[in-house]
Amino acid sequence: MPTRTLLPCALALTTLVAALALTVTGGGTLADRPPLYGWYTLDAALFALALLLLRRVSARQVAPLVLIGSVLVAGAGLLAPPRTSDDAYRYVWDGRVQAAGTSPYARTPDDPALARLRDPGLFPLGDGCAAWDERRTAAGDCTRINRPAVHTVYPPVAEAWFLAEHPFGGGVRGVQVGGALLAVATTGVLLAVGGRSRRAALWGWCPGITVWAVNDAHVDTLGALLMVAGTGCVARRRAGAGGALLGAAVATKLLPALALPGALSGLLARRPRKDDLVLVAAALGTFAATYLPYVAASGVGVLGYLPGYLREEGYEQGHLVRFGLLRAVLPDRWAPWAAALVLAAVVLWVLRRGDPHRPWRGALLVTGTALLLVAPGYPWYGLLVVALVALDGRWEWLAVPAAGQVLYLVGGEDAQRVAYGAALACVLVVPVLRRLMTATPARPTREARPEMTKV
Repeated sequence: MPTRTLLPCALALTTLVAALALTVTGGGTLADRPPLYGWYTLDAALFALALLLLRRVSARQVAPLVLIGSVLVAGAGLLAPPRTSDDAYRYVWDGRVQAAGTSPYARTPDDPALARLRDPGLFPLGDGCAAWDERRTAAGDCTRINRPAVHTVYPPVAEAWFLAEHPFGGGVRGVQVGGALLAVATTGVLLAVGGRSRRAALWGWCPGITVWAVNDAHVDTLGALLMVAGTGCVARRRAGAGGALLGAAVATKLLPALALPGALSGLLARRPRKDDLVLVAAALGTFAATYLPYVAASGVGVLGYLPGYLREEGYEQGHLVRFGLLRAVLPDRWAPWAAALVLAAVVLWVLRRGDPHRPWRGALLVTGTALLLVAPGYPWYGLLVVALVALDGRWEWLAVPAAGQVLYLVGGEDAQRVAYGAALACVLVVPVLRRLMTATPARPTREARPEMTKV
């Protein structure tokens, strides 16, 4: 019987891995997007099927199967160079620059003083420079590094990770391997925190792991790992360790700061405890400590291109390309303020009504709400949501990173509103249906017969 229940799931998982392998090796690129529409749809369908069949697998077989599947799903992303994002090339450059003794916040990639660090992997030779991941510097050189004229945008823990990856090849392949290791490690932590739960497959088998975490090698995966470990420590009342890990997560990509209210769930409904103060102090202290070496080397330059990036991505008045759902019902100038107000209300709700034994529930609510409000076009921001879903089990929130993927491929305000509108509907409707199904007693398959009593 165990083999019968395991085999269908294993077959579905194998088919998913094969589809993911074909997706990254021949399913299209950012310059040839239409093939990706079909492949991504197929990947999502196989992912859902594998999850459904996992429910029939015996409890003792779940953890090994989830972990093996995680290795295979991550491994599929290693079969080709990055196909839909060029961020990994900046990671390689930042690691190389640091290994050479220069702060990535101090000099830009096109700085002639760093010309000695260039190689054909990052600065292709020849006159073509026509591939989707190639562009010209101001001096006319071809490079795969995006925004070569600006300083790095990444916080210090991310930069430390890039430096740690540098000795292992110093190229994009090493960065991808690092992403695979982080993805599988996150699955392991999810299994440990969740008590060997099936929910870990929501992360480990997610097609986004192959594409966003490994093939494109986004450093958001490191932030997700630190966040999962941190919330797990908080749930076990290890406030110091939890706060330090969450602080490190924030110093990786800033977005994990959205998980902090979840770590303080229920704070406003009780007296502050020593653990609350320790958690906040550890998070702030770790965040500040990670910046110190770079502040010493670069001063205020540690902000890098962050202010310019926020302007470029449309988070300022007069240049709004975010807040798609809010802008559909409100004047543009009100959208950022309305988003801040709604997010503040959700944070206050979590701080008052959140479950301190499940800090990831409040973290998911705040993080998912923030992404719905902002409606970004980068799906890898949703890796945090995927990780929190794998802790909490509310799979409907996976619609949020899916909306980001649709917007990333299609583009435009119409796609933004339709994709994130559908995600919002999924987040609101599925819990209602879940409650109705739970509240409605199952009908008996046959009439109950009265028991016969001996006289």
